[in-house]
Parts: sequence; C-alpha cells; structure tokens
Amino acid sequence: MAFDHSATLTPPTDRAAPILVEATRGAMVESSHRGIAAILDAAGKVVMSWGDVDTPVYARSAIKPLQALPLIESGAADAYGLGEPELALACASHGGEQIHVETVTAWLTGAGLTIDDLQCGPHPPTYKPAAQALRDAASKPTAAHNNCSGKHTGMLSTARHLGEPTKDYVQVQHPVQQRILGLLEMMCGIDLSQAPHGIDGCSIPVIAIPLGNIALGMARLADPADLPPARAQAATRICNAMAAVPHMVAGTGRFCTEVIEVTGGDAIVKTGAEGVYCAALPTLGLGIALKIQDGASRAAEVAMAAILQRLGILDQTRSARLADRLQIPLRNWNGIHVGDLRPAAALTSG
Repeated sequence: MAFDHSATLTPPTDRAAPILVEATRGAMVESSHRGIAAILDAAGKVVMSWGDVDTPVYARSAIKPLQALPLIESGAADAYGLGEPELALACASHGGEQIHVETVTAWLTGAGLTIDDLQCGPHPPTYKPAAQALRDAASKPTAAHNNCSGKHTGMLSTARHLGEPTKDYVQVQHPVQQRILGLLEMMCGIDLSQAPHGIDGCSIPVIAIPLGNIALGMARLADPADLPPARAQAATRICNAMAAVPHMVAGTGRFCTEVIEVTGGDAIVKTGAEGVYCAALPTLGLGIALKIQDGASRAAEVAMAAILQRLGILDQTRSARLADRLQIPLRNWNGIHVGDLRPAAALTSG
C-alpha cells in the first residue's frame, strides 16, 4: 500500500540507512551501527521513520505474533484448551528454560502430537543454566529446546485441528504456510506473490516485506478495530497473552521479557534474527519495525529502547528500571567500564 509520509521524521543526512546506534570507548565513538526504522499507525500513516522504510526485510522471528493469529482464528487454540502461557509461547523466541520445554511438551501431548512431529530441529538452550543442566545430565537437546518450538507447535496444532497433514508443514505449499502468507499480505497491506523468499533458521519460509509494511502489520495487531471480528479478537488475545506471561516470550534476562514486564504490556516487543525488532503498542495504536543493517542484535535492542523512550512508553520511572538497556555499559575482562553502546543522535534528536 502507499504510505502517508506527511508526519515522517527522517534525518537529513544518509537517508538510506542512518547511524542509529554507536559504541564508545573512552571519549571516542569506536564503532557504529546503521539501520532503518518505522513507526506507523493502523491506517498506514508514517508517524516517524529513519532511513528508507520501503527496503524489503526478512522479519524473521520478529513477526511471530502475526504468524500466531491463525492458531486462534482457526479455533485450534480453544479446541485444545490453550491458555495465555501457550499463546505467548506460540509467539516466543524462548531460551529453552524448563518452563518453556515443559509447556511445549505438554501442549504437544494435549494435541495428540509428539516432539518428533516438530520440524524446527534441535539446538541447545540459549539460556546458559539450562544448557549446562542438559550437559550435567548427559542429555541431548531436542526440538522442544529450539527457540521456535512454540511457534511450530502452534502451526502443527492448527493443521491437526483443521484436518490437514502434519507432515511437511514447514513447506511453502502446505496449507499452514499458505494461510500465514495470506494473513501477512492482509495485515501488512501488500501483495507478496513476487516477494523474495528464503528458508528461516527453523525451516519455515521467510518472506521479504518492506519495513514500513511490517510496521503496519504490527500497528494493526496493536489496534485491530478495523480488522474482521475474528482476526481482531485473535490480535487482542495475542497481545494480552504476551503481556500476561512475558517470561514465556523470551525468558530470564532477555530484552523482550524485561520490556514487556516493565511497561505492563504497553510495549509488546519481539526480537528477530539479524538485527530485526518489532513492537505493537496497544495503548498508542502504533507498530514499530526496525532493522540494523549489520545484523547486530545488541544494537537493535538499544534502538528499540530509544524509540520507546521517544514515544513516551518509557517514562522516567520505566527508563530508570531499564537504564542498562537504554545505554549498555561495555566492560573489559577485568570488569572495567570502558565505554557504552548508546543511541545515536538520529534517534534522540529532531
């Protein structure tokens, strides 16, 4: 769709991808991270933008809340008695903590499925204590430990409820993926039939979507008033679940979980690989999407925090609680504070 850029805020220099985050050492900026970012409302108005927001981006895991909508719309969530923990886990990039793995395993069992049905592949927990516990037990990780296992369980549950094959549900031609493709086209307001595509880390299809359209999809998740009733209800349930059980969305010490907790669900943030971050802001009816060009997650988190602060979602009290997220102290091996990772002027001025 064509965006209304009348309210856009684009830095006057380096319009394609300005410097959004910088790393200091002593008094000097040592490194910098360029990126693009967009804030839209549900009508498609660009509230603020940085760089070329028409750039196609693989959103990766940052759009899991959108991909989870069919789990509710199809009736599968109610058929299998899923509560807020499971719905939040369907949107998660979790750390493989015990609560994540146990919830996925129980959910699979309740839907008449097993871990062997998951096609996301196994990897060790990203939460270090959980990975160490596996090693101590001389156990190998399973697909349930995969950070995307909740999303995959949601896809499998939808297929099973609708009587579709559960085999090869990750393939682009499978009804599960075609359903999600159509949903993304509607939510993001764009025809994706000719869009570049690839395979994500968890083996599902990944589609390139202009960054501004991704932000639009998140805005419609935040403010679903103009969506069809079933989809609007699903969007509200997804946001409410992530707000109610933020630990299921990521886990201990993770940016997504901490921001959702501190803001009380005013910011439903979601990370994606390669420096992508998205957010739905239900109280403001806005969506955010950003991409750090070099793929640095550390910079994406700082950029998202700075944007939330700029929008007033992070007020003085909340900012104080997230001080080490707004400006990350950089320390050497002796623990000496040698610099900071901080938002650049493009994000904080103008």
